[in-house]
Amino acid sequence: MTQTTQITQLTKKPTPYYYYNKEILQQTLDAVKAEVSKHDNYFVHYAIKANANPIVLEPIREAGFGIDCVSGGEIEVSLKAGFPAEKIVFAGVGKADWEIEMGIDNNIFCFNVESIPELEVINTIAEQKGKVANICLRINPNVGAHTHANITTGLSENKFGIDMAHMFDVIKMAKNMKNVAFKGLHFHIGSQILEMDDFIALCHRINELQDQLDEQGISVGIINVGGGLGVDYDDPMGNPIPQFKEFFEVYNTHLKLREGQELHFELGRAIVAQCGSLMTKVLYMKDNTNKKFAIVDAGFTELIRPALYGAHHKIVNLTSDGPLETYDVVGPICESSDTFDTDIQLNQVKRGDLIAILSAGAYGESMASCYNCRRLPKSYSSEDILAE
Repeated sequence: MTQTTQITQLTKKPTPYYYYNKEILQQTLDAVKAEVSKHDNYFVHYAIKANANPIVLEPIREAGFGIDCVSGGEIEVSLKAGFPAEKIVFAGVGKADWEIEMGIDNNIFCFNVESIPELEVINTIAEQKGKVANICLRINPNVGAHTHANITTGLSENKFGIDMAHMFDVIKMAKNMKNVAFKGLHFHIGSQILEMDDFIALCHRINELQDQLDEQGISVGIINVGGGLGVDYDDPMGNPIPQFKEFFEVYNTHLKLREGQELHFELGRAIVAQCGSLMTKVLYMKDNTNKKFAIVDAGFTELIRPALYGAHHKIVNLTSDGPLETYDVVGPICESSDTFDTDIQLNQVKRGDLIAILSAGAYGESMASCYNCRRLPKSYSSEDILAE
């Protein structure tokens, strides 16, 4: 199928909708597997909060990855999609009792515990069920990340994790409980991180903590470093595959694992962001004194990242080869923040043009809402389009 024919097929679908390129997703999964296969003790859990669409979950499951969940609903979706419970980790600062019960009932791999009260509740619920729940303690390493303030998670002022000063006491508490099994430590410093120095800093902090654990005679079977690897939002077509080689090499070079330790990762955005695009059509052209607005039929109900924290997405006009002009691309929602980007160059836009908002596979469809009583967007894979 030629590019022109494919664009013609894309224009036939009612907009707005999500389009997932399964070829890019498979290339991404293959790149991750190629790096992980170099190490017998490396394990990847896909962070399903990035995207829970079955279109992307099926190839991720077939790749052999586990799942990182942050809600009971995500556990349900993961199990329904065929992911084995023994590959599911469950994180989050506010796990409800029913969610904990679901994890215990299904014998998930591990709870990433974020506070003493949570630890106590998990132990109590496991005792009531006559089971032992595996736990890792999420430690806040107080390591900053060069990313947006709203998606940094590893500083002492963030709500996530247990303070390093309390680590030994909480480990001893967990070891004295009869219905939890302490397995290791969990860390996560943020999202959309492109500077490898941030991950190197995390490695150094973990090394320090491990040395302290050794002095106390405390052994740790699992080190979970979370995810956080970013993607290229500026040039997604030129750089569709994230820096997996550099990312995994950081940990291989700088993290001093003990004999027999497993290293776990929780990658989300890096796996699915570049395979997804939000497709939207131009409703109206509006020419103010100082601005040209391309008003499209998608809004922050379909993709909230730009409105939520000023996230940038590459935007292209798929159905025009006209001269470049400057536009603000805005949606129909009755909020001033319903703007995808301002003062960007697009091929000359007219009513009915098909606009693609790229790199939308992560935190796009999964964060969609029905605000203004709008319908949730449908989704299609490249296989769906090619089959027509």
